[in-house]
Amino acid sequence: MLAVRETSASYPKPRLLDRVRDAIRGRHYSRRTEKAYVFFHAKRHPAEMGAPEVARFLTSLAVDGRVAASTQNQALNALLFLYRVVLEIDLPWLDEIVRARRPESLPTVLTRNEVRRVLECLDGTPRLIVLLLYGAGLRLLECAQLRIKDIDFAANQLIVRSGKGAKDRVTMLPTAAKTRLLAQIEAVRRQHRVDVETGAGWVALPDALARKYPNAGRELGWQWVFPATRHYVDRLTGQRRRHHLHESVVQRAVKRALREAGISKHASCHTFRHSFATHLLEDGHDIRTVQELLGHRDVSTTMIYTHVLNRGPSAVRSPVDRLLDA
Repeated sequence: MLAVRETSASYPKPRLLDRVRDAIRGRHYSRRTEKAYVFFHAKRHPAEMGAPEVARFLTSLAVDGRVAASTQNQALNALLFLYRVVLEIDLPWLDEIVRARRPESLPTVLTRNEVRRVLECLDGTPRLIVLLLYGAGLRLLECAQLRIKDIDFAANQLIVRSGKGAKDRVTMLPTAAKTRLLAQIEAVRRQHRVDVETGAGWVALPDALARKYPNAGRELGWQWVFPATRHYVDRLTGQRRRHHLHESVVQRAVKRALREAGISKHASCHTFRHSFATHLLEDGHDIRTVQELLGHRDVSTTMIYTHVLNRGPSAVRSPVDRLLDA
């Protein structure tokens, strides 16, 4: 019996997009990064193109598409990843790109009274999530991805796992949210018990933890604090899982609450994080402390909130106020 010698020709060459996904997942990038980096370019294979085509594409984004600077940078990073990591082609320095201008805009901040009015127009899960956005300075996705084990009621702390930049951080657990949060976790506990009894009860685990701890995905501590209302079946494992609550549920509720509260500012869920930082600085807290709570890498990022304070560091008053007081 002759042995069949396996060669590389015996296996089909992986498609380009599959190679991109494998490279991204091998580096543990987020699924959102994967989604942003996968793209097409007029149906031509990227290996047939080079720096001139890349430069024209990025320039077109700024000139014709008028995209934001962050969008152009994301496209540039995706292209560099594709050529250097996947195709193993070094692009020369792209110095002829027309750069999209980055506007120096200040964040929208709500007053304390405005935050109170918005909260009064919310109820249920969206109200609790907004309490955490404003009370702990969380991003919306960070809040949606909280797991039960990441809440420390004894230490009044929330642990944010794999936040922006894949960094963990610790922030405060607001006292005003503790009672509602305990009730939410108890509701998740009851729901999880029913899910397990019906053959479900699984959640997705980060990285390779599912292989290291095969049953961890069914433990209560790993369950989402804010689970979705429906199950889905994972294609690889066949497990019946729950995703976390989709951000759009809270976004729609906040938009409606802002309208009902009569607030005309261009605000969103992220505005509560801006308000958290600004109000802490107004109360005299150290900017380094606020930086750590927000998870900023550089204090200069946190410094932007000093420009929107109701009073400056020297309690500067407008000259017209002194004139009319006289």
